[in-house]
Amino acid sequence: MERLQCRIYIVDDEPHNLTLLSKLLTRHGFTQVTVNSDPEDALLAIPKAECDLLLLDMTMPKLCGLELLEHLQPLVHGTPPLPVLVLTGDTRTDTRRAALNLGAKDFVNKPFDPPEVLCRIQNLLEARSLQKRLLDQNSELERLVTERTRQLQLNQLETVRRLGQAAEYRDDQTGTHIVRVSRAASVLAQRLGQSEEFVSAIGHAAQLHDLGKLAIPDSILLKPGRLDDQEMASMRQHVAFGADILAGSDCPILSMAEQIARYHHERWDGKGYLEGLEGLQIPLCARILSVVDVFDALTSDRPYKRAWTYSEALAEIEKGRGSQFDPDVVDQFLRVAEDIYQLNPIHP
Repeated sequence: MERLQCRIYIVDDEPHNLTLLSKLLTRHGFTQVTVNSDPEDALLAIPKAECDLLLLDMTMPKLCGLELLEHLQPLVHGTPPLPVLVLTGDTRTDTRRAALNLGAKDFVNKPFDPPEVLCRIQNLLEARSLQKRLLDQNSELERLVTERTRQLQLNQLETVRRLGQAAEYRDDQTGTHIVRVSRAASVLAQRLGQSEEFVSAIGHAAQLHDLGKLAIPDSILLKPGRLDDQEMASMRQHVAFGADILAGSDCPILSMAEQIARYHHERWDGKGYLEGLEGLQIPLCARILSVVDVFDALTSDRPYKRAWTYSEALAEIEKGRGSQFDPDVVDQFLRVAEDIYQLNPIHP
């Protein structure tokens, strides 16, 4: 630490000591030296002084050095800690022990030897300088880690988005279905009182709900008209394909995406596919996706059907309450469907 930058504060009720120390420090290149003979005034001034070193007399009227140290504990044990060099003629062990317990770092006996004082001051200032540099390095490392983590998260979300689009382009050339469904899922999850983390996660995870379509042949996926039983059985396998692709990840978004991919075609009454789960056995994220996905699919043109009107689709969702869909999820969806429609128009 350069001496010109060091801020040293001296508290001693003897003006002679203040003058001697001030001149000594100035003569050796310390230009920011503050002296105070009133410990009560110093108590108020020191926290504002942002000093790098405190030289403190022990024996003073009104407020002794130990009492002043006790009041300055937040600074003495701060980050970085304020080093305290005690100036004292009291050589008793209990006094020194008390000062050390309160955070004093070193002692100089009165009458003091100037070269010794300078050495001890320099040692304490160098230690503080190292502490500050270490804190700065730690802060920079934390910033770099935070930035790197943020970048990795952005990269993960970008990968999720692109994977979702890759699957969606198989039967939706605009790729807007996953955007609409993701937004709707987030709004509905929020309406259901879920945490911010859940709301954010489902908004991203929903983009991968039909990832398994990548494994479905075009002859089935894009067939104009109804699928026969064998084709329908193959089509239903997309939930297993998607879940298998996403399985085993430690990423919370991909873990939720796996649940959504595997279970978003299950039904509340247990008549869905592939596992025939019912009621609360179906994860909430999948129950939410089931509603918003069906609603969007109904209101979108597909090779095998025309788009339903908003009112027709809404009536179909309400019809499936308690059979195909979770009743509570449907109730909340009906309350926010208009908001979702205004925020996110159904038709591309």
